[in-house]
Amino acid sequence: MLAKIVLLFLAVIAVLGIFGKLRLPGVGKLGRLSKPCPRCGRHRIGRGPCPCGHRKV
Repeated sequence: MLAKIVLLFLAVIAVLGIFGKLRLPGVGKLGRLSKPCPRCGRHRIGRGPCPCGHRKV
């Protein structure tokens, strides 16, 4: 009985993961979400300027 519950839970989690990937492809990839600063090469987080002081990206 416990094995059936565990397998059912894993199947539900797998289905949720498949639908999540179809709905939001590329969200987990850092390169697609933020572009690196052309001056220092670090990835910016948020909309503010880069920590190095460079504004345009």
